[in-house]
Amino acid sequence: MFSDFENKNAKEKLIVVGKIEGWSFLILLFIAMPLKYLLGFPIATKIVGMIHGGLFIWFLVMLYSFHTECQKGIKLSILAFIASVTPFGTFFLNKKLAAIEC
Repeated sequence: MFSDFENKNAKEKLIVVGKIEGWSFLILLFIAMPLKYLLGFPIATKIVGMIHGGLFIWFLVMLYSFHTECQKGIKLSILAFIASVTPFGTFFLNKKLAAIEC
């Protein structure tokens, strides 16, 4: 997955980063948040939240790169941003991106 990351185009990079960011969001929501609020373990959200925050920023950088390189319009970029803040959204986005020529 990462061995040839630099050789991928912007769409392929966005798909890879979307998968990673999507999983980190789900881990934050369904593992770290219950650990914090149900078991009183607040460090879980601090650690996972920081990691997810960095991955989210990386996703936004890749989204900008995709937007400028592929020039598919602002509508798709806005949809991608909305998908990134919705649980499971990046996984649906990746299916849509896979069908797009870039």
